[in-house]
Amino acid sequence: MIAELPMYINFIFGITTLLTVFLFYKAAHHSKLVLGIIVAWLILQTGLGFSSFYQATDNMPPRFVLLILPPLLLITWVFLSAKGKVFITQLDLNLLTYLHIVRVPVELVLFALFLHHHVPQLMTFEGRNLDILAGSTAPIMAYFLNSKQAMSKNILLLWNILSLGLLLNIVVNAVLSAPTPFQQFGFSQPNLAILYFPFIWLPCCIVPIVLFSHLAAIKKLLSEQTMAAPKT
Repeated sequence: MIAELPMYINFIFGITTLLTVFLFYKAAHHSKLVLGIIVAWLILQTGLGFSSFYQATDNMPPRFVLLILPPLLLITWVFLSAKGKVFITQLDLNLLTYLHIVRVPVELVLFALFLHHHVPQLMTFEGRNLDILAGSTAPIMAYFLNSKQAMSKNILLLWNILSLGLLLNIVVNAVLSAPTPFQQFGFSQPNLAILYFPFIWLPCCIVPIVLFSHLAAIKKLLSEQTMAAPKT
């Protein structure tokens, strides 16, 4: 953990991570397998975080890759495998939409980390990060989904695509501002926080769940449009 950081920042981020996992667990209809995989992954990364494993930044390839590559491989498998495709169809679209509210406290934590000189300004809503817009509009999108109006699904699809773009924007900036051999931004204030527990949970858990939620929602909405299209 970052010794000089106020404990309330760690606490808020920890609660945000647990909320993210809980909402996804509910969206997956309380799947014990899903929960077990996520919890095991968090425990593993927590151990590595406390061991200062990720604070060695001059390795090639960067150790940071171990935070993000396994979840990306798992997401790829889910979308390509038969069992994964069935899993996606069974997800609760409404909860997948509500899940994005966690991006609001994440952005507030990032801003607090910037004020304490542990992330660059470009990772906050004062810089290049507009991800808070996705989080703050998530309840509105959930309302459109529940309204059962014909236009609502198209609006939700567009929102998911735009919000996915916001997510990818901050992910790229966060990775390229981390103190690795590939660093391109934030040289005066690198992205140091994500090398420490509990903030390693952001790239290894919160971001993959948010990413998967967008991709799954887009797939489900496009499938519904295809099924609803008149046959000729």
